[in-house]
Amino acid sequence: MAIFCLDIGNTHAHWGLVDGRTVLAEGKVATQELRTKTTEVFQKILAPLGNVTGVAFCSVVPALNGLVMADFRGRGLPTHHLRHDKVVGLGFDYPNPAEVGQDRLANCVGAQLLVGAPAVVIDMGTATTFDILTTRGYAGGLIAPGVQLMTRYLHEQTALLPALDPADLLGGAAIGRSTIEAMKTGCAVGFAGMIGALLTSVLEQMQRDGQTPVVIATGGTAAFLPASWAGKIRWEPHITLLGLAESYRRTSS
Repeated sequence: MAIFCLDIGNTHAHWGLVDGRTVLAEGKVATQELRTKTTEVFQKILAPLGNVTGVAFCSVVPALNGLVMADFRGRGLPTHHLRHDKVVGLGFDYPNPAEVGQDRLANCVGAQLLVGAPAVVIDMGTATTFDILTTRGYAGGLIAPGVQLMTRYLHEQTALLPALDPADLLGGAAIGRSTIEAMKTGCAVGFAGMIGALLTSVLEQMQRDGQTPVVIATGGTAAFLPASWAGKIRWEPHITLLGLAESYRRTSS
């Protein structure tokens, strides 16, 4: 069963063709293109993929949801929009499930598929999110700046500090010998330290509650995690896509 999975973010939409736990193909498209050329974009993506049996998507751009749903249904493809009131088998130990981002719910379904519960999913993109999955279901999380926001803020809110590419931050000196080196060290080490402090706090609380979770990391800036964490955190770059596919299967069974 090849499922076309689509994670629509504010800037880009990440798509993947998922069969079981395998991502057969993947790519990105600018969200603005989906707004203006919905049919053309999906036709170009889907044409070389062959037999797609269904579609699952999540979105943080409500204005696009109707367009996406109408396009896929017009192609005769069964379509599942992962929402808090449509997700099967997750459960909520959380006061207001409607406020949780759909991509974060997909991450938790992916964690259920890959490791079960309890689990902590750290998604390091433009923002950094922690999502907590317990034996009772989705239990809450944390939202903090991502490394891209750190570098952008320093540049935009000061007169003299330059813009930095987050991809250039790795491998800097411990003590900066120039303004750029100082910024690189501050952002890279500071980001890793922030993640470490947040994770320590989460794990301590979960362990007090009798939960010993598997920690999963995903997202484009996971490379900033210290090397010493390698044996403590499971790297799953496709957890959102896998969660979308699993949610589709659950609603179709």
